[in-house]
Amino acid sequence: MVTTGRPAPLRPESRPAPGLPPHDVSAEEAVIAALLLDEDAYARVLPILQPHDFFREQHAWAYEACMALAERGETITIPTLAHELDRAGHLDAMGGEPAIVEIAGRHFSATGVEAHARIVVRDALYRRLIQAAGQIAQLAYEGGPDASRVLGAAEGLLLGIRSAEASGDFKRLRDLLDTFLEDPGEGDGAMAVAVRTGFMDLDQLLGGFKRGDLIVLAARTGVGKSSLLLNFARNAAVGQHGTVAFFALEMAGEQLAMRLLSSEADVDSTRLRLGMHTEAEEARIMHAIGTLAESNIFIDDSAVLTVPEIRAKCRRLQTEVGLDLVIVDYLQLLHGAGRSDTRANEVGAITRALKELARELHVPVIAAAQLSRAVETRTPHIPMLSDLRESGSIEQDADIVMFIYREDVYLTPEEWQQQHPDAPGGQHPSGLAQLIVAKHRNGPTDTVTVRFRNRTASFQDLVLREPEYFG
Repeated sequence: MVTTGRPAPLRPESRPAPGLPPHDVSAEEAVIAALLLDEDAYARVLPILQPHDFFREQHAWAYEACMALAERGETITIPTLAHELDRAGHLDAMGGEPAIVEIAGRHFSATGVEAHARIVVRDALYRRLIQAAGQIAQLAYEGGPDASRVLGAAEGLLLGIRSAEASGDFKRLRDLLDTFLEDPGEGDGAMAVAVRTGFMDLDQLLGGFKRGDLIVLAARTGVGKSSLLLNFARNAAVGQHGTVAFFALEMAGEQLAMRLLSSEADVDSTRLRLGMHTEAEEARIMHAIGTLAESNIFIDDSAVLTVPEIRAKCRRLQTEVGLDLVIVDYLQLLHGAGRSDTRANEVGAITRALKELARELHVPVIAAAQLSRAVETRTPHIPMLSDLRESGSIEQDADIVMFIYREDVYLTPEEWQQQHPDAPGGQHPSGLAQLIVAKHRNGPTDTVTVRFRNRTASFQDLVLREPEYFG
């Protein structure tokens, strides 16, 4: 037996003394005692509890010693724990082996060890919140000219706590499969597991946009990224009665509203803007205004945004009216929350943050991205993953990467005929667009052909779908 001349410490009270942060010494002792009493207790506690969750440092040392013993396959007993603490140089500070005997003597059963561990973890969470609150207060007192930086740092502190708490235990396969059997019409009115794209072939390929996924839509300038994003927003909000947050860093909200109205009313955007529409078109416009006005599409056209600001706005929207889809137009216009030595590293931090946002809010996040000029230097001009600017981080973090390719942007009918002399019918692909799914983390990749209507700057299926397609 390892002994020490120091007296065993007095038994502390369970409730924290006034002025001390939240803690429960009795629950901490109950966990340590359970590890000494039941060899199965360690396996039940390990997924819940970490050494830094203990308030008393001596209890954290004891738990670390138990972990070391278990990793070596040794039995956790009073003598082995005392020996391990002595090896680590902590036994004297613990009060010697008598202190361990005293802890074990206060608890005669390992029953409820998981509940005791969760009490310890809960109080540790409260202490971390108190610490973060103090840091946030200090940030606010120091202030400075850049309020968005301070807000981003404050949100980062809270997000760090949430992320640390997010790592859970095993999930039973049956529970995970139950989500696919749920009736989308039940519950709180939220949409089903996936948000449909509104394009039949694309939905068949992707199964819709899955909640928690980051989708990157990339193309060269002028090919139709913003138009397709608006289609996705309209199809989710009008077709599925979902709530969409649309962050437009390049276009004004009024421009986006005009585009949506032009597409919904099927009226040329130029004539609509100039008020040159006919009486028949006027009726369609009024009907479209009524339809769009009832939809839950929320547009933020702030020219400068960071991901923490997007997160804060989305959280508020989700709390107030719900949230089913987040769209960012476009990724390279976002600013990082902190300083980065290179733009590539900054974009990498942004894409990781967008992926975290998708998982945290449990919604699909679609971000448009610009392609590099490399696509212009080769023939044919079909995009590939290496054409993504800062492609490494974007490709790594995205669950789906889609490209828009329109051959009629690059070739006149005469040039196309010269390059395709044997094409059946010699038909120039005017108004056709290919949606190339170049990466699909959870499914196949393929290419889907849709129609692009230049007069309304919108996309639609090659074959018009039935009205009940959206359900």
